[in-house]
Amino acid sequence: MTTEEFEQVQQHLGRLPNWTELGIYSVMWSEHCSYKNSKPLLRRFPVSGSKVLQGPGEGAGAIDIGEGQAVVFKIESHNHPTAVEPFQGAATGVGGIIRDVFSMGARPVALLNSLRFGSLDSDRARYLFGRAVAGIAHYGNRMGVPTVGGEVEFDEGYDDNPLVNAMCVGILPHKDLQKGIATGTGNPVIYVGASTGRDGIHGATFASEELSEDSGDKRPSVQAGDPFMEKLLLEACLELVEKEVLLGIQDMGAAGLTCSSAEMAAKGDAGMELNLDHVPQREAGMTPYEMMLSESQERMLLVVEKGREGEVQEVLDKWGLQSAVVGRVTDDQRYRIRFQGEIVADIPVKTLVDDAPVLTRTGSVPQYYKDFAEKTFEPELAEVNPEDALQKMLASPNIASKRWVYQQYDHMVGTSTAVRPGSDAAVIVLDGTDKALAMCTDGNSRYVYLDPRHGGAIAVAEAARNVVCSGAQPLAITDCLNFGSPEKPEVYWQLEEAINGMSEACRTLETPVVGGNVSLYNETGGQPIAPTPVVGMVGLIDSRDHITTQGFKKEGDTLLLLGETQLELGGSELQHQVIGKISGRPPSVNLETEKLLHDLVLEAIRKGWVSSAHDLSSGGLAVALAESAISGSMGAEVQLELSLAPSLFLFSESQSRILLSVASHEAENMQELARLRNVPCTKIGKTGGDRLQVKIGGTSVIRLAVEEMRTIWEGAIPCAMNPTSTN
Repeated sequence: MTTEEFEQVQQHLGRLPNWTELGIYSVMWSEHCSYKNSKPLLRRFPVSGSKVLQGPGEGAGAIDIGEGQAVVFKIESHNHPTAVEPFQGAATGVGGIIRDVFSMGARPVALLNSLRFGSLDSDRARYLFGRAVAGIAHYGNRMGVPTVGGEVEFDEGYDDNPLVNAMCVGILPHKDLQKGIATGTGNPVIYVGASTGRDGIHGATFASEELSEDSGDKRPSVQAGDPFMEKLLLEACLELVEKEVLLGIQDMGAAGLTCSSAEMAAKGDAGMELNLDHVPQREAGMTPYEMMLSESQERMLLVVEKGREGEVQEVLDKWGLQSAVVGRVTDDQRYRIRFQGEIVADIPVKTLVDDAPVLTRTGSVPQYYKDFAEKTFEPELAEVNPEDALQKMLASPNIASKRWVYQQYDHMVGTSTAVRPGSDAAVIVLDGTDKALAMCTDGNSRYVYLDPRHGGAIAVAEAARNVVCSGAQPLAITDCLNFGSPEKPEVYWQLEEAINGMSEACRTLETPVVGGNVSLYNETGGQPIAPTPVVGMVGLIDSRDHITTQGFKKEGDTLLLLGETQLELGGSELQHQVIGKISGRPPSVNLETEKLLHDLVLEAIRKGWVSSAHDLSSGGLAVALAESAISGSMGAEVQLELSLAPSLFLFSESQSRILLSVASHEAENMQELARLRNVPCTKIGKTGGDRLQVKIGGTSVIRLAVEEMRTIWEGAIPCAMNPTSTN
């Protein structure tokens, strides 16, 4: 808390705060809880739409998917805890996001994640990566929620500050939608779940400061999770929702009992009085400060109508959960805490939530951005042998198969997973309907570093492209904005520009932002991570017949490349592989062109013309061809006539491009539809055989067996994680 903020607290109270009150204000005014540095920028996001049932401000966003159903989803970070204790840090990140979803009344049906770690050449990066993945698997598997998708990237910039962003998707009937609100004077406030301990104290403030050499001492700030307890809590809460007992429900996440109770009171335009003598405790001698700031996991706060406590208790007893009435709703907008017969905190509740400081900062353009303005591609990229380059890319952990990760996850539990991890997007089917949901996470920190505005727009566009390639109409996004310290003008500029680009993309692609998380102060020793906005996208598939994957399906299908390929290699995998660093400007994205592409591909999928669809992203056309061949266990013959050098065309990362395979008798229809929809469409070859062969002007530049590519692609991360192996 700054001196100015401390003075503001005194003005709100009319006196000096005591220690408990100071702790309450500190966590509620932390960046993690109040978004004081980012709130003015977040207001630029489009948050409304005809299908939006709940936008930002609750545990998760909710979107109407027809027939009285809604999809509920959100993504959040657990970066700092993972850096300190990777297993529990990642595990409790999963637990927290699951609670956010079922606190809305939704049954969780899928988990995804977005991970960033240092180079796997580093012992520490391998340790953090391995333990974090184990923690994610531990919690999700034991909860019985399938982990169906995600993304992983590796870069030296994340050596000391890994990123773990967890996303959860749930389903509910409209009538069951809940809110975290306290209403009705005299109504009881009920604590449910695990006992309160000293774990997680200062978790919210820890997430709002830079990492340092002393961060290892912050292990007490990292919570410990119990997925079995959470499973009981989930089932009990959903039963209470079904019985229509709840007036309000909120997870005790960041800042624990403080944040949940204060926010519920503020949103209900009410007050609240808590008696800490009734809070279940698992450690002796806990102080009010410790109880209010503890972030012990698997806890919920409920508000119910007075007189219905017995109904709640009956359900909780059934599930073996402890509970306690710890307070009541008041009508005076005061936030009072009692302990051992004394009032230990008495605060105007709105000052904790609505009156939290909002900081308006000014960014400045970093010098590197100016230096890269005139940077063009390096001539040596044109001299690269395409076949050698493709093999190196398939062996890069950033492009290689992530099977090593997702084979640790139970992605089939619940029997609703229709498309497993490894395609453009995961797909789950909805019981009792012909519908399905496609979902993915996306982000490219290299692009955002080189040009935050374009990089932010591309993150949204690529996520939408991935769900479109799965046969889904994009619905909305949730985002996790991972940046360095906003107090540095260059970092603030990156954050502002990225949000501007994301906002533009969301408006054009009609995908409102319905929730998310801002994770700032991702720095170690004063060095910020690369700016990393991550987008979680959900799309709706009207009919299961339209579910599409990236793997080639049938011999003799025609290959069509949609979109234009330009000389765009700034921030590309080819540039990084050959030069060893990135520079210049990233690919540009025309959002109107992107929307035309999406509409065309969805129309073709619904007509039944498309056998496979795969978006072109990292590694360009060459990698897309290889991935589709590996996924389908089928080769392809490609013939190109080029004006660019082969490597520049094949590995360009131009946006708004999709690789389709269509039945040969539908190829002309597809090309004509593309012409009518004003989308470039080029016939480039056909599927078949056991190898990928690319010819340019009659000369073969790539000729690799599918199984040879698979061996490289699937072996890269296991080999990197076990560098001493001789296998």
